[in-house]
Amino acid sequence: MKHLVLAAGILGLLAGPAQAQLQTVSDLSLNAAQKLSGAAMAACQLKGRQIVVTVLDRGGNIVSVQRADGVGPHNTEASRRKAYTALSTRTDTQTLATNARANPDAANLTTLPELLLLGGGLPLMAKGQIVGAIGVAGGGGALHDRACAQAAIAAMPELDPAI
Repeated sequence: MKHLVLAAGILGLLAGPAQAQLQTVSDLSLNAAQKLSGAAMAACQLKGRQIVVTVLDRGGNIVSVQRADGVGPHNTEASRRKAYTALSTRTDTQTLATNARANPDAANLTTLPELLLLGGGLPLMAKGQIVGAIGVAGGGGALHDRACAQAAIAAMPELDPAI
């Protein structure tokens, strides 16, 4: 009996850490991605700018892509790569671009084929955890693209504010 109680206690100790290793994560829904895309499109249209916006989930999968009429086809890939860069680095792509120009070590980031160091890509955070990323391209420059991505995040109270 004594050995049975000891064995049960040891099994309980072993099971505890296994459960503690599982994480609870938030997922970005299609509805949320479409809301983000629509908010970015609307923000840019108010300024007379036409864009492409891509929203990725935490795993880098495309959840939503919207392209305004007349936007050049290269902007679709640029918006995806901006979102991927923001997701992968968990950093605003405008900040990455600035750092790459100022720091020779960071300049090596420009040699990675999937990364695009141009403003317009922002990580999407909820309660301090990354849930995806948004990338905007075609709005007439990196600062305009970034502003439209920031407006989209501001339209989603479930997300942490963009920095």
